[in-house]
Amino acid sequence: MLQNYSKSQRLVRLLILPIWVYVGFVIADTLATGVVWLLVAVHVPITSYNQAVVNAVYAAIIYVITIAIVIGAPWWLRKIKTSREEVGLTRLPSWTDILLAPAGLIIYFILSAIFILLAQHTLPGFDINQTQNVGFSHLTQRYEYILAFLTLVVVAPIAEETLFRGYLYGKLKNYVPIWVAMLVTSALFGFIHGAWNLAIDVFALSIILCVLREMTGNIWASILVHMMKNGIAFYILFINPTLLSILVK
Repeated sequence: MLQNYSKSQRLVRLLILPIWVYVGFVIADTLATGVVWLLVAVHVPITSYNQAVVNAVYAAIIYVITIAIVIGAPWWLRKIKTSREEVGLTRLPSWTDILLAPAGLIIYFILSAIFILLAQHTLPGFDINQTQNVGFSHLTQRYEYILAFLTLVVVAPIAEETLFRGYLYGKLKNYVPIWVAMLVTSALFGFIHGAWNLAIDVFALSIILCVLREMTGNIWASILVHMMKNGIAFYILFINPTLLSILVK
C-alpha cells in the first residue's frame, strides 16, 4: 500500500533505493577484493588454496557484507529500520509457497523465451550464447561440486531474494505503484548480471518473483523458484555440460 508521501519524496526514493542496493554490492566487492589484495601483499598463498573453496568463501562474504550494508547501515547511521514485513520474512515457508514455485518456474521459462525472442529481432548484435562467469570452473572433487552447489543454488538465491524481492521491492512499493516497483527491481537485477541475454533472462525471472512476493506476502516462493532455476543451470553447466551444446544449436 502506498504511503502518504509527496511526489518529490517518491521520486527521490525511486532513484535512491536501487542505487543504494547497487552501491552496497560495489562496496562489498571492493572490501572483499581489498582483503584479498592485502593477503597477497603479506604473502599469504591464496592461489595455492583450492579455488572452489576460495570462491565459495568470497561469494559468501560479499553477500553478507552487502546485506549488512544495505539493510544495516541505514539503521546504524540514521535509525531507518527495515521491518520483516518489508523484507517479506514474516513466517516460515508454507505449502502454498511450495506449490506455487513450479508454476512460477514454468511461467518464467515462457516469459524469458518471449523476451529473448523479441530481443533477437529488435537488438542489433544480440548474442544469445553469452555465458555468465559464475566463479566456478574445472570442478573435479566431490566437495568442490558441493561447495559450488551450496553457493549457487542455496546461498545466492536466499541472499539475492532478501536484497531484491525483499528489501528493494518491499521498500519501493511503499512509494510507487507495484508495477513500477517490479520494473525497477527487475531492471537492476538484470543490470548486475551483465551480458544482454542474461540481463533479459533474469529480468523476466524477477518479474515472476515479484509477482510471487505480491501473491504470498513473503519471499519464500521466490526463493524456491530462484533455487530451482539455479539448480537447473547448475546441472547443465557442471553435471551434464553436453546438454548445453545441444540446447544452443
